[in-house]
Amino acid sequence: MKDYKQIITLEPGKRGGKPCIRGMRITVSDILGWLASGMSIQDILVDFDELTEEDIYAALSYAADRENKIYQAAV
Repeated sequence: MKDYKQIITLEPGKRGGKPCIRGMRITVSDILGWLASGMSIQDILVDFDELTEEDIYAALSYAADRENKIYQAAV
């Protein structure tokens, strides 16, 4: 898998500066929410054909990395 930094983009004027997938208006948070609601990766790919499996794993990697940084800062 590519480094998520090549997939996750941050643009101040897009979706309030939230991390998005490849400059699209789909955010990391959108993907996490869909997975948390019970959608499978395949469900997401069917509903959003502009996404790839690599995009979804990049969103998960980004979220895990952020969580680790937040936890480490709190300790």
